[in-house]
Amino acid sequence: MSMKKVFVSGCYDMLHSGHVAFFEEASQHGDLYVGIGSDATVGELKARKTVNTDAERLYMVKALKVVKDAWINSGSGILDFEEEVKRLKPDIFFVNSDGHSPVKERFCEALGIEYIVSRRIPHAGLPARSTTALREECLIPFRIDLAGGWLDQPFVNRLYPGAVITVCIEPDYEFNDRSGMSTSSRKKAIELWQTNIPEGGDREKYARTLFCYENPPGTEYVSGSQDSLGIVMPGLNYFYYNNGYWPEKIISRLDGELLTWIEQRVWLIPLYPRKKNYNVLARTDITAEKAKALSMAADRSWEALLSHDAEAWGRATAESYKAQISMFPNMAPEEVQAALRPYQSKVLGWKLSGAGGGGYLVLIGEQPVEHAIQIRIRRE
Repeated sequence: MSMKKVFVSGCYDMLHSGHVAFFEEASQHGDLYVGIGSDATVGELKARKTVNTDAERLYMVKALKVVKDAWINSGSGILDFEEEVKRLKPDIFFVNSDGHSPVKERFCEALGIEYIVSRRIPHAGLPARSTTALREECLIPFRIDLAGGWLDQPFVNRLYPGAVITVCIEPDYEFNDRSGMSTSSRKKAIELWQTNIPEGGDREKYARTLFCYENPPGTEYVSGSQDSLGIVMPGLNYFYYNNGYWPEKIISRLDGELLTWIEQRVWLIPLYPRKKNYNVLARTDITAEKAKALSMAADRSWEALLSHDAEAWGRATAESYKAQISMFPNMAPEEVQAALRPYQSKVLGWKLSGAGGGGYLVLIGEQPVEHAIQIRIRRE
C-alpha cells in the first residue's frame, strides 16, 4: 500500500525543535514533502532578510529523516508553492495555526486536497519554539485598532471628530509586513530603541518622538498617530481626534480583568498579502455623515468594552467595519469579503487589520474560532 503524500510549506529560517516537531507531526500522515519559501518571498512577506539563505535552509530541511523530499518554491507570495503542489498532487496539505489562511484552504478545496491544521505540540520534554522567539529578542509591541481606524487622519476627523480604540499586543507572532499591526511604526521604534520601549518616563512623549521620527518634515503621506501611540502605550487605549494629527484626549485602561476579557474574545485569521501596487485609497468617498457613523461606532465599542458586553461590542465592531469600507471600499476587495463571509454567522463582530489584504480578519466572539490565533495584550 502506497503512503499518502503530505505537503508543508514555510520559511524554516533558524531551524529549531518547533520546526522538527511540526515535520514529525505532519509525517505521521504519510510521506512528507517540504516547499521552502525563497529569500525573495520571505523579503516580500516579512520585509526582512533571512538569517540563513534558501540554499542553507534547503540543505538542513532535506537532511531531516522525516522529510521525503524538499525544494525551494518557485512562486511568490502566500501561494508561492502553487506550481509545485500541482505537480506533486499531494493527498494532504498540512499547516500550523499561524500559517493557516482561508486562501490556502480554498486552494486545497479546488484541487481536492485534504487540509489539516496542526495542533502545534512541542516534542515531549522540549519547550515550544518559534523563529520569532529565537531571533535577537525584540519586545517592542504591535498594535491592533479595534474600532475607529482612519479617524486619526485629519482628512477624516476634520469632517467629524471621533476616537480610535487600540490594544497594544505582545510580539508573539512575526506578523506580516503591511498587515495593519503598525509594522512600519514598529520598525522605526526598533531604530530608535532597539529592543523595547524605554521603561518609565512619559509614554505620550515617547509616542510623539516616534511619530515625528517616522514623519519628518516633507513626508508626503503622514502615518496616523494611532500607530505610534498604539505600540508605545500599553493596554486598551481611546484616542480622540478633532481636526488634527494628534489626539485631544487619551484614555488608557490597564486593569487586568478587562484586558483578559478582551484577549479571550479576539480571534485573528491571516489573509493573503496585499497585491503589489494596490491602491487602498482609490474610490475613496469620505463624507461628514460617514465619518460620524465611524465615530459613533467607535464610541459604542468603547462603552461595550468597559461594560464587558460582548454582543454590543461585536455589533459595534461590525458597524465600525461597515463605516470604514463605505469611505474606503478598496479596504475590502472581493477576495477579502469572500474570506470573511464564512465567519460572519459564527461570531459576534468582525473587522479588518490591514487594508486590501495582507493583514488579518479580526473576529469578536465568545466561542473559539477554528484555526484562529489569539493575542496577548501588553500590560504596564
